[in-house]
Amino acid sequence: MKKKSLLSLLCLFLLSGFAHSQELYMYVSDAGGFNTAPWQILRYNADGSNPQIFIDNSFFVEEGVGWPQDIVFLEGDNTVLISCLVGGRITKHNADTGAYIDDFATVSGGPTRMKIGPDNTLYVLQWSNTVNEVLRFDLDGSPLGAFTDTGIAQSIGMDWDSTGDFYVSSYGGRTVTRFDSNGQFIETYVDTELSGPTNIWFDENDHLYVVDWSGGNVEHFDENGDHVGVWSSGLPQGEGVDFLPNTNVLIGVGGGARVDQFTTDGTFVETTVPQGSGGLQQPNAVVLREATLGIEESFLSKLKIAPTLGSTFHIDNQQEILKTVEVFNGNGKLIAKLPTTNEIIWNATHIKEGVYFMVFTSNEGIQGTQKLIVKH
Repeated sequence: MKKKSLLSLLCLFLLSGFAHSQELYMYVSDAGGFNTAPWQILRYNADGSNPQIFIDNSFFVEEGVGWPQDIVFLEGDNTVLISCLVGGRITKHNADTGAYIDDFATVSGGPTRMKIGPDNTLYVLQWSNTVNEVLRFDLDGSPLGAFTDTGIAQSIGMDWDSTGDFYVSSYGGRTVTRFDSNGQFIETYVDTELSGPTNIWFDENDHLYVVDWSGGNVEHFDENGDHVGVWSSGLPQGEGVDFLPNTNVLIGVGGGARVDQFTTDGTFVETTVPQGSGGLQQPNAVVLREATLGIEESFLSKLKIAPTLGSTFHIDNQQEILKTVEVFNGNGKLIAKLPTTNEIIWNATHIKEGVYFMVFTSNEGIQGTQKLIVKH
């Protein structure tokens, strides 16, 4: 790339980024008949159009796995992980084509939800009533053992609050359990108003939202775990949550074979994926991914950035090719200057959710810009 001023490059990228602000794909794991086929992973445009089969039923049947749960993209090596309750395996696939590569891990307790944590390791929940501690893995698949000191039966949702405490929902136990940042049990945080919780998430005020699969609602709790009220209703068998760049919330609705969209106060916006679109039967995970990455290919081959959507971003600078790394908001305001160590970390846990741009400079000048979506 020819050397350009920081301002001109950023302006060009912002114009390009906003022009293509909807270049997102929505991936939905379809649990089908739960413990019986058919199963599939579907891909849609972010507006719910253009349904395509990303991983078809024949893969699950031939590999002896099924009831797909969660979807996690590992952008550093362009792969995607699928947790499969039937067969107890996490399979690894090409992130662009869905082609099976190999197994990431075998999980004896049955893997459900997965999430890359603040320490850049993969956290995996287990469904079993007896083997159910939260597990951790390096992103290369190396097992790190149990993270929590106690198990949570039929665990199906997890998130962190702003202090780093870790929370896990139990579908069968109808609870949300709180652990400290080292995985030590603190308390049963929520044990009321829930019939069968799945996904959970915190907002910037540490208010907790719980998708209640059996109750058909999303329940709202304050920063002390006290029930505030119903955030949204009319969601039978709700499961699968992700957030659009405008902060609207996408939630899978198993009882309607659809994906609905809400504002952050729980106001219904639209049914983004219509009932049965693409053959959808039972949404389990709903995950957004950029259709295209913003960083130049020559630099991407030398840097590993993971994730591009989240609240803590890691840049592998082992080749020491970077002189400066700066973060700008959508208005072009400088938000952060990061030290160019071997591993660069931008902790955005206290940054407002939205779209940001990371600009990379070497001794030869500005080399590339990566769009990031901050989501807590």
